[in-house]
This record gives sequence, structure tokens and C-alpha cells, in this order.
Amino acid sequence: MSQARTAIVTGAARGIGAAVAKRLAADGMAVAVVDLDEAACKPVVEEIEAAGGRALAVGADVGDAEKVAAAVARVAEELGAPTVLVNNAGVLRDNLIFKMSDDDWDTVMTVHLRGSFLMSRAVQKHQVEQKYGRIVNLSSTSALGNRGQANYATAKAGLQGLTKTLAIELGKYGVTANAIAPGFIETEMTAATAARVGADFEDFKAAAAQAIPVGRVGKPEDIAALASFLCGPESGFVSGQVIYVAGGPRA
Repeated sequence: MSQARTAIVTGAARGIGAAVAKRLAADGMAVAVVDLDEAACKPVVEEIEAAGGRALAVGADVGDAEKVAAAVARVAEELGAPTVLVNNAGVLRDNLIFKMSDDDWDTVMTVHLRGSFLMSRAVQKHQVEQKYGRIVNLSSTSALGNRGQANYATAKAGLQGLTKTLAIELGKYGVTANAIAPGFIETEMTAATAARVGADFEDFKAAAAQAIPVGRVGKPEDIAALASFLCGPESGFVSGQVIYVAGGPRA
């Protein structure tokens, strides 16, 4: 890498976000580990630092424009101008449409869509100045539709439109934007989904694996490996793409 880059990863206290943050740090980037609760980010930061990397724990509500601006300014001040952004922050408020509340809808839209918009808008200033940037948005196979997830599916589909538009608008500044759409990944979030439907998590994973061509469920590291490429210097001609990481051709 010609110069050390600074990356921001949202929703990075656990799961996919934590795996991505650790992978980008291993790639030589300074990484801002962003989540709602700053204290929850500390273990990830400590793990990165123990491995010889640079990291910063940042508490921020990605749906709040002022907090996003303050967080990005702090990252620029303490780690360097952020030119790599991974919009991973997300929440679930699953329910069938007739039982879904206004809050269930608004909360999911705010975190996934508004959060990714606000972070991208704040970070692009630094990317344009540096004439280099990488944006990776976390979509999902749920973007294709998923029972009980009208809010989540809509948000994850919306992120694909945002990704393609960012690619068009920012390309001339050396900035790429791509989306990763994971299938079943073993995280606290999927464990919570299993609990919600009253299933044992091991049984839940085994049932999911039977429908996946490669015969297993995904791990956060599977997503981090692709994020590493899309956030790196060699992916400069890959932009506006949605890559499904689901162990097979169909979600």
C-alpha cells in the first residue's frame, strides 16, 4: 500500500463489523471502530492494538447527523483523514407486515439507510480531497425479499441503490462504492433470530446449511475477506457492484 489509509467501520463492536475492522487493521489500515456504545468497541480496539495495529473506539449514533459529523471529525483528527468506509451498522425489528409498528419500520430505516447516507456524505469530503476512496455497504440476501422483514429487506435493497449512485457520483475522484450482500452468517444477530423463532441455534444453522450449495453457513471472516479486497488498492476498477456472499448462486 502506497500510504497508510484510515478506515471507519460502523457497527464494529461485534459480528461482521468486528471481523471487518480486524481484517482491515491486519491489512495495514488505521481503523475507527464505531458503534452506538463506545465501551463495547474497546475489546475490538484492544485486539487490533495487541496485534500491532492502530485503532480508535468511537461511540456514535449513525442516524444522528451531528453525531456522525463529530465522529468523522474525531477520526480525522486522531487517526488521519478517513478514505475507507464500511457501512455495516444495522438492527433487526422483524415482524409480519400486519404486526409491524411505525417504530419497527423507522428504526430499521434510520440505522441502515439514513446511517449509511450520513456516514457516506461525511466521509466523501475526505475521499474527494485525497482523490481516493473506498465505500462498502452491507446489504443482504434479504434485499430479494424475506418473510417478516419488510423493513429490513427494503433497507437492504435501498442500500444497493445508494451504492450504485455513490459509484456514479464519486468515481471521478478515485472513489469506488460496492455492496456486499451476505447470506446466512453465524453472528449474535442470527442467534437472536433463532431464539425469536424458538429454535436451537445449532439446529437452526444445520437446517440453513442444507440449503446452501457449499454445505455450511457463513462466518464473519468470509465477509471480511471480500471487504478486504473491495477496500484495498487493487479493486479500483470494481465499482457499483453488489456481491452476494451466500455460499451459492441463489439467496
